[in-house]
Amino acid sequence: MNLVEWLQRIMVGFGAAWVMWLMIVLSVVSVAIILERAWFFWSLRDDLAVLARDLRTSLDDSIEAARRRMDASPSAEAAVVSAGLAVAHQGPDAAEEAMAGAAALQRMKLERRLAYLGTLGNNAPFIGLFGTVIGVVGAFDALGQAAKAPVAQAASQSMAPQAVMSSIAEALVATAVGLAVAIPAVAANNFFQRMIKSTLANTEALTRVLLAHLKIDPAFAGAAPAAAPEPRGKAARAPRQDESKKSGAGEEER
Repeated sequence: MNLVEWLQRIMVGFGAAWVMWLMIVLSVVSVAIILERAWFFWSLRDDLAVLARDLRTSLDDSIEAARRRMDASPSAEAAVVSAGLAVAHQGPDAAEEAMAGAAALQRMKLERRLAYLGTLGNNAPFIGLFGTVIGVVGAFDALGQAAKAPVAQAASQSMAPQAVMSSIAEALVATAVGLAVAIPAVAANNFFQRMIKSTLANTEALTRVLLAHLKIDPAFAGAAPAAAPEPRGKAARAPRQDESKKSGAGEEER
């Protein structure tokens, strides 16, 4: 027995049913990820136009007012701006770097598990095609078995077309299952990728609003650290004693 015959027997023996079961399991995981990602993006929804307007208004007031407004928003854009507001007292460069790092973290959260949808959408048709190939191999194997049978065995010859049609139907079902799994995964992945691009664009717009305020007014909202309070008690009276000694020494010299 050569390698081709051995592989043919394995394919015909197992059939394409296991491929379809595998596709069903993958599709269940895909649907679970789609629902989880949909809920995640839904939880981040906010009116970005109102958020941008409130950010400009609160920045005209103080950093603390802007921080409170951003903390009240569940959106990823507000989380990035909050990172810049936390270090706004260190200047626009520090705020820009902090927001760049926060945006990278938010992007990782937004893209979580989407690689599975992209991979499944690209490879599910090929998995279905593999099941189709197995079905076609089974059909040709049935034809080969019918050709080997004696002509007198009419019953065996009548069963051959049924086996061929069954194998071809199995092959077509495998192709259909592969497409049925791939199409929703690709559509969902494209939709979520579009939402990620929109979120990052909105984040860039809001960060520019904060950086504009910081660059126009570097001392905005107490950017410079406040002066330390004057010491009290003995430490405060020490300079006065030194001054009194200096004044006494000056009188003695006179």
